[in-house]
Amino acid sequence: MANKKTVNASTTNSAPPVPPKTTKEKPGNPAFVKYYLLAYNVLSTLGWGYVLVITLVHLANLDGQSAAVQAAKTAPPSAFTRFLSSIPFFSSPAPGVSATIESRLPAYLRPVYHRSTTMYSRVGGSVAVVQTWALLEVLHSLLGWVRSPLQTTAMQVASRLWIVWGIVQQFDVARTSPLYTSAVLAWSITEVARYSFYACGLVGVEPRALLWLRYTMFYILYPIGAGSEAFLSYATLPIPSGIPTLNSLLGWSAPEYARGGLFLIWWPSLYQLYTYMIMQRRKVLKPKSKTN
Repeated sequence: MANKKTVNASTTNSAPPVPPKTTKEKPGNPAFVKYYLLAYNVLSTLGWGYVLVITLVHLANLDGQSAAVQAAKTAPPSAFTRFLSSIPFFSSPAPGVSATIESRLPAYLRPVYHRSTTMYSRVGGSVAVVQTWALLEVLHSLLGWVRSPLQTTAMQVASRLWIVWGIVQQFDVARTSPLYTSAVLAWSITEVARYSFYACGLVGVEPRALLWLRYTMFYILYPIGAGSEAFLSYATLPIPSGIPTLNSLLGWSAPEYARGGLFLIWWPSLYQLYTYMIMQRRKVLKPKSKTN
């Protein structure tokens, strides 16, 4: 019986930038490149693993040191906090009575929320190091050592570095925001799975469970991470009421207009990339066709 032929539909070139699919070496690379890439991915896994562990330890106060960690500075309410205050659930219960997000949470979540506002003091330096370390991925692509497109890799790395160095390192409201913690959690879980997946691929191993996690966790982690990044940028904007008005937009500086513009384009980009990643998951995890 003749084998059945399967025709694969090719994707269009209009797809949005996506995270590098793999960091496996290209055929023909010198042997040292494979060992270097293996070391890079292992070290990156360990670096993000350290960030993830310290983040969880701090949130749960497992080492008993979280209470002693203080925020670098006490920042005034951010635009994001003022925006939430306009929502009935978070608004003040009565005129003249102050209310905070923390005060509206159940009692058992309040300590966790408070610890999330001091997370930068615990992991900020480590996050800056391991994320900046990712600049090497641009070099890997430039040298042709990996299959990742140069433009895609550069855009992905640049967006993270913008949050780390352009937002978090520059603004107290970003460093003391719980959104920083949610972003770091999403980043670290994603990167531990991603880099360990690449490392396994470089030694010829592809654990099915790790493959599934690599192409499934984004359903939750990507909206959390990208949404946190967007609202961290929003939190730095001078919007007194929390909700933009024509008067509040007047008189902004050029950097403030730039951050506002980035906040707006974040959402359509998130949607496009999110749906594209869903299609990629279906392609990678679809059942293999059987031949007769």
